Amino acid sequence: MAPLWADQRVRGIASDVAAVIIAVLDVWLVVPEDAPTYSIWLSWIAILAMPLRRHFPFIAVLVTVPGFFVGWSQLAAMIALGTVAKRYLLNWRTLVGALLVALCRFVLWPWEDFLALTWREHFLDALYGVLVAGMPIAIGMLITVRQELSTRIRQLARSRAREQRLHAQTVRSAERAKLAREMHDVVSHQVTLIAMQAGALKVGDVSDETREAAETIRALSTRTLEELRELVGVLRSGGDEDDYQPGLEDISTLVHGCDVSVKLAMDASPEQLPAPVSRAAYRTVQEALTNVRKHAAGSSTSVRVQVAAGVLLVEVRNGPSRVQSAGLPSGGHGLVGLQERACLLGGTFDSGPTRDGGFRVRATYPLG
Repeated sequence: MAPLWADQRVRGIASDVAAVIIAVLDVWLVVPEDAPTYSIWLSWIAILAMPLRRHFPFIAVLVTVPGFFVGWSQLAAMIALGTVAKRYLLNWRTLVGALLVALCRFVLWPWEDFLALTWREHFLDALYGVLVAGMPIAIGMLITVRQELSTRIRQLARSRAREQRLHAQTVRSAERAKLAREMHDVVSHQVTLIAMQAGALKVGDVSDETREAAETIRALSTRTLEELRELVGVLRSGGDEDDYQPGLEDISTLVHGCDVSVKLAMDASPEQLPAPVSRAAYRTVQEALTNVRKHAAGSSTSVRVQVAAGVLLVEVRNGPSRVQSAGLPSGGHGLVGLQERACLLGGTFDSGPTRDGGFRVRATYPLG
């Protein structure tokens, strides 16, 4: 019902119907049996001006004045005058219409009856004339002012919301710039030193195994430094960092570039996945392989990514470690972050040891 009433044409037709009904009742209930024929006809003609008032309100007032003067179409004249006031406010049309309506209420027809009235009755008729003309003008102007006030309030609300968004963007830009500075000054510097030390170790008098490990460290440090610089550039530019995040199409490169023997089984196309799901799948595989390198080096590892029943399944499973753990530091938040990411996307996440002494990470992400 609300959308139907919101249509301006529907409201206009409803107002016309209501105005006609009120005007008809006003004439029909008060016409005496011995009324002159011309008075009756002019009163009913005034009723016909009700649908005309929305398009030509001043003409509608002129049409209703004769019926009000010699007949009984008072409410029709008042409705038409209110429409004029709503459309033009205190325009000359409103003032002329108000004068005509007030005179129709003040002057009594026929003339003999008007001249026979006492001065007290003339004064009372003049007072009623002012009320009959003033009330529709006040109501019409009130409706217009209310509509304009509502429009101004909506504009102020939109302006305030826009200012709040701009303020939030300013705060985020400042935070991103601060974060970019910290990342560049601290993390970037440390990673650069790691890459330099690995390069120096490689050219030194060391064994082939040590030289290979140094090359791996240098390559990983260089790659991390490039990704870090790209992320710092995104933070400083104010762009959307999600546009620069790797997704499902990069999992194959990730698997083949790590120092773990991984069996990859992928049955999903990046085109059929939402961007957040694609990025979450990549981060899940990345974190799981990082944990394998730190805690289960040398173990057999399998990665399975497939779409089934409207969800994306990501599973990383590794066997028991074949070498002693290097005891690398861990923040302890990797799996927690994966679980939070899955929950935000409406999916599920679980991880834990397997019966053969290995470990499994499994996440599902809905595609709907």
